[in-house]
Amino acid sequence: MVSENRRGFWYGFAAFFTWGLFPLYWIALEPAGATEVLGHRIVWSVLTMAVLVAVLRLWPRIRLIVADRRRLLLITIGSVLIAVNWAVFIWGVTNGHVVETSLGYFINPLVLIFLGVAIMGERLRLVQWIAIVIATVAVVQLTFDYGRPPWVALALAFSFGTYGLMKKKADVGAVEGLAIETMILAPVALGYLVFLHADGSGTFGREGLLHALLIAGSGIVTAIPLLLFGGAATRVPMTTLGLLQYVAPIMQFVLGLVVFGEQMTPARWVGFGLVWCALTIITAESLVTRRRAVPMAVDVPVRV
Repeated sequence: MVSENRRGFWYGFAAFFTWGLFPLYWIALEPAGATEVLGHRIVWSVLTMAVLVAVLRLWPRIRLIVADRRRLLLITIGSVLIAVNWAVFIWGVTNGHVVETSLGYFINPLVLIFLGVAIMGERLRLVQWIAIVIATVAVVQLTFDYGRPPWVALALAFSFGTYGLMKKKADVGAVEGLAIETMILAPVALGYLVFLHADGSGTFGREGLLHALLIAGSGIVTAIPLLLFGGAATRVPMTTLGLLQYVAPIMQFVLGLVVFGEQMTPARWVGFGLVWCALTIITAESLVTRRRAVPMAVDVPVRV
């Protein structure tokens, strides 16, 4: 049991560590634009997932899920949401907003709590309300500092949070879910890429072999952390995964500052500090609650 827990921990760490490195990968795909990268990520992901589904012999389960209209509708909504999430993240990374993308995933647990109240009718404990209020103050603070709402962070947090809600309602496995989602998105993505290349704007095959291989590898890059996360989810408690999920935004934050040279004003540090304060409060409260054997109000959705 101890060895399995340890293995699960390292699987989870590797998954979130890989997601933390994603900004470096999407930047490496330049001069491809954000929408072209998104299109390729979807197309190569569906090919990768088709292979995985075949290897894992999940096609019968895929057919059963697709035959369920309710599940298919939820997955379809989820596919649109994850496409929005991917698009905003890639755009943010390639347009100098890496630090702001990290903020999106920092506030994601708080957004999940908000969605639980607004959509699922859950009741918050006092400490959770305090964390939400602090996070709201942080967003207001950052809005004044940026001169606009931190829309990249908010779009990432709410698209991914709502996507997680759809996944929870659909109740399908991570591999099956992503396979169906990419199948739904693939025709539009492929059509866009065909148009792009017919127009002469596409970069695939025109920027050298390495560039083409990196773009093609986006499907594998998408699948690897997903599989690692799946291996972790069956071996460690959700509390552990909840703590590990902060590895990715911390790495993205550091990359934004150190590698991409993005600036942090004093006011921005205050805003991020408030978010981290809210996260510390909610995490500590969740740990205490979990130890008392009371279910946590926040589930950790699979990040893809």
